[in-house]
Parts: sequence; structure tokens; C-alpha cells
Amino acid sequence: MTTILRMPGEPGELTLPALLLRNAEDHGPLPALSWRTGDGPGGWHTLSWAEVRHRVAELAAGYRALGVRRGEIVLLMMGNRPEHWLSDLALVHLGAIPVTVYGTAAPVQIAHIVRHSRARFAVLEGAREFGRWQPLLDDASARLEKLVLVERDEASGSGPYESYASLAARGAELYDPEEFEAAWRRADAADTLTVVYTSGTTGDPKGVVVSHRNVLLNATALDAAVELPDHVEHLCYLPFAHIAERMLGLYLPVFRASHVYLCADPATVAATARELHPAQFFGVPRVWEKLAAAVRAALARLPEERRAAVEAAGRTARAHAACQERGERPSEALAATYAQVKAEVLDPLLASAGFDRLVWTASASAPMPPDVVRFWAGLGIVIMDAWGLTETAGVSTANSPGAFRLGSVGRPIDGVEVRTAEDGEIEVRGRTVCDGYLRADGSVEPATDGDGWFATGDIGRLDEDGFLWLTDRKKEMIVTSTGKNVSPALVENTLKEHPLIGQALAYGDGHSYLVALLVLDTELAPAWAARHGIEGTLEELAGHPAVREEVERAVAAANARLNRTEQVKRYFLLGEEWCPETGELTPSLKLRRRVIHEKYRQILQGFYAM
Repeated sequence: MTTILRMPGEPGELTLPALLLRNAEDHGPLPALSWRTGDGPGGWHTLSWAEVRHRVAELAAGYRALGVRRGEIVLLMMGNRPEHWLSDLALVHLGAIPVTVYGTAAPVQIAHIVRHSRARFAVLEGAREFGRWQPLLDDASARLEKLVLVERDEASGSGPYESYASLAARGAELYDPEEFEAAWRRADAADTLTVVYTSGTTGDPKGVVVSHRNVLLNATALDAAVELPDHVEHLCYLPFAHIAERMLGLYLPVFRASHVYLCADPATVAATARELHPAQFFGVPRVWEKLAAAVRAALARLPEERRAAVEAAGRTARAHAACQERGERPSEALAATYAQVKAEVLDPLLASAGFDRLVWTASASAPMPPDVVRFWAGLGIVIMDAWGLTETAGVSTANSPGAFRLGSVGRPIDGVEVRTAEDGEIEVRGRTVCDGYLRADGSVEPATDGDGWFATGDIGRLDEDGFLWLTDRKKEMIVTSTGKNVSPALVENTLKEHPLIGQALAYGDGHSYLVALLVLDTELAPAWAARHGIEGTLEELAGHPAVREEVERAVAAANARLNRTEQVKRYFLLGEEWCPETGELTPSLKLRRRVIHEKYRQILQGFYAM
């Protein structure tokens, strides 16, 4: 819990601008926001909390001069850069509603959000975004009037476009302190803070209406569950269109007066961690999988003696974590051995990855593969899995260092009730649950029933100690032709336990047996091949007899751990990684099952024609 902070009111009655004022008054000189401006350790530009608030005030004046009105939505499509972060806060201080659109959104998705939100203004990063948005300026079914471009070039031409630089300069000229203070003080805790459009694994994105109260009560509960250093740093690399990064990279830092490092390119997050050695790190399961694959590949290159020492240290670390998990005090012998291997083996290894200072590591968004959890526990990093949805303002249940079960998603946070329906669907109630879904006419459709319960669409169970265990998304459950329910995530995570398999999709709805698409791991498959004297691209490796034989053994081993209904009878091995840019993953790195089904329809249908 953050103990150094003055709360200027009850959390349920506060607004985000009130906390930014607190930060400027109480912690003004401390670093708030940093972004890279050059290479090397000194290549960061930093704003203090006092400077952040002044920039926000000037930007608010600029957006007011643009014509932004209280209560209206302004759309943002930018990466993790200071213009995005500061504009979001500036719009909130005006009483407007900033809404971030995924940078990978297709034109049809952008058009839906523009029309549905009735937005008149959008702030875009540059030419890449401009090309997808420009046609909507002439779309009679949209209300879009003007685009603000952060990186304006000749392609923009003239017309209803404005540069971010000119908007910021005008704001600096027009800034009126009294007008600024009066505007944000009109805000109420029940006001809409943002609308988060879901990434759309199925159908059109839905606009989830999130209030100041939802966010700050959630922040309060999360802060109570986790012990972190004062003014802790956060590596901000996930999209702001996702509720996880909005909470972790924007709202919680304002709540905690912590320090945000913006990573404009998610591919640089590992290098940034090596440079900064953060005390906390959050990653969706796919991020932890990719990092684990990179570490495993590095371990495979170590001399045999060194590798054996790491494996022995891993057994000790997992035994130590198991004692903590059971709520037991490790024996003196185990505690002493763990302290020794941590200092001599694990910490030096983690230091090379920048993970030696970590006191809190977490994941959410989807079930974490058990082998990935075990791998990190063997390095002394216990990942605190959490669970929640956009509709619950982020986290609803969480593991914490004082109470965790590996493989579960923890217990309900303060102020949240969780129960399961007869069919296993998880239901949530509490003041962090959103107001509802934005309708096209601007009204809000409630998300809860008459008793305040929100049906999440996730399937799970609560154990006798109150820990929640996820099974899968209700809509994604496979129902075989024999009427058996199968969790695809369970099957996929079991298949991915072999290092060669980086991604997997289980398929079989309406059929008598399951099949799968498998993707070679981009880190570990080349390393495995090199050890066996095999060279080639990922696609070439997918066709190599030795690789295919090893994958055959991997599938057989996975099937041995699955029941008969869950077993994979046939599979196809791919040598091309799935990612958001090619459409198979959402921006939050979850499988877009319908897209994959359509892309590989001939292969999937062919399995059942044999």
C-alpha cells in the first residue's frame, strides 16, 4: 500500500484532476513522465509532476480553442508517447472524454467507432493513421470535423487538419489559470472518465463507459493489495486502448504519484527493462511467454555446468514458492539454501534481464500457461495472476504476495463480490463495475442485472479458500458433436508446454474430435534446431523431418496429460508467427479465433475430410 500519499477526499468521491493537483502540490519536483529522446542511459526526457500539470493546463486551453466541449468524446490514435498521455489528461480536465483507438484498427473498425461515438475531433500520430481517417471527414454518416496530427507532413495538405505543435503553442498563449481550475472542479466522481472500445474478437467493438469513481475505487483496492516502493516506476508499453495500460500506465501512476516510462515500441520493452531494472512489471500471458522463450534460449547456450546450477537453483526456488503458496514458513534449511542460490545464481541471471529489483510481477487478460508460471517461479519470480475485464475497470480478483495460488487468478479485491452461475459463468458485483455500454444516441445501456450483477462471459470456479480459477471464455468453449464441453485454452496451454511450440489453436466445435494449428516458437525453435545441427528459416524448420518428429512427440506428451475428449487427433505445423499486424491476435495479444478459423479454413476442414 502507498502510505506516503495524502488523499484529498474519499476515493469514491474523487476525480483524477483532484489527484493531479495533489501530486503537483505534494510531489511537484518528483519525476512523473519520461520518454526516450536518444540512445543510451541518458537518452530520456523527464517531466516532473509540477511540469506535467502545467503542460496539461496549457494543452487544455489549446483543446478548448479547437472547439472541444464538455462531455464530448475526442478520439486518440497514437502510440505510447507524451502527446498521447498529456492529451488524455488535458481533455479530462476540460470535462471531455478521451477515447483511445487501437493503432492496429482496420478502417471499418475506425469508421464504426467514429460514427458510434459521434466524435468531432481526433488526434492522430501521423501519416500512417491519417490515411485511414481522412475519408471519414467526408462521410455523411459521421460527425468528424477536424484531425490533429502530431507528426504532420506534406501528405496532409491543407484543410480540416491541424498540427499538435500549433495546438500546444496556442494553448500556451491562451492559458488562463482561473479558467483551467474552474473547468476541472466542475467534474464529479460519477462523470465518465473514458470509454474503452473492446478489441473486438467477435463483432463490432462495444464502448464500455468508465467513470472516475470506477477507476479510483479500483486503484484504491489494488494499492491496498500490493506493497510497492514509493513513487515506483512503470514501463508503459501496452496500448492505451486496453484497460490494463490505462490503469497501470495512466490512472494508477496519477493515484500513486509514480513514474511512467513510455516505451513507444513494444519490441523494445525487454531492452528497456535491462536498462532501468524496474521494481514492478506487468505483462499479458503472451508477453511472459515470449520473455520466457528468450531466457530459455539464452540458458540453452550456457555451458552444461552453469546450466545445471541454474536448474538446481530453480528446484529450490520453486520449493520456496510452494511454501509461500501454502502459507507456510520455509524451513531454516530451505530458507538458507534459497538465499544462497538467489544471491549466487538467480540474481546475477535476472540482473542481465533487468529483473533483479522486481518486487511485484503480474499478468492478466487470459489464463497463464502453467509451465510459464513454473518457469518464472524457478527464477525466483512469482507472477501474481489477476483477472478482470474492461467492464470491471480492470482487476476484480488478484493474487498477492501474502496470499496466492499459482494457476489461479486470486481472490476478489476490496469492494468486489464474485460468484459463479449454474453453468459456471463468473458474475461480479461492486462499485468498480462500469455504468454500461455507450449507445449510438449517447445514452448508456446498463451492463448489470437488477441486483447489480455483471455476467462476465468467463467460465471458472471458486475454491474453498476463495481463490478463482479460470476455465475459458464462455463463447469460446468447444462443444463436440458428442455434447462434451472442452476449454480450448487448457488444450492450447498444454500443447505449448513444449519449447518448440510457441502458439496453438484448438478446434473442433460440432465435431467428434479436436484438431489443432501449431506455430513454431520464434526464439526456441531456431535454438533447438541449432543444437541439432539444423539450419533454416522458421518456415523451413516447420517442414524439416527432425522438427516434425519432435513436434509429434510433443503432441503425444500433451495428449497423455489430457482426457480423451480434450486430446488432439490431428494437427498442422506452421512456420509463421501470429501477431496483431497480421490479424490473428488482438492488440492485447489474445487469439482472434474467427480470423484464424477463416484464414486456415481449408486446413481445418481438411482434417475432418480425411
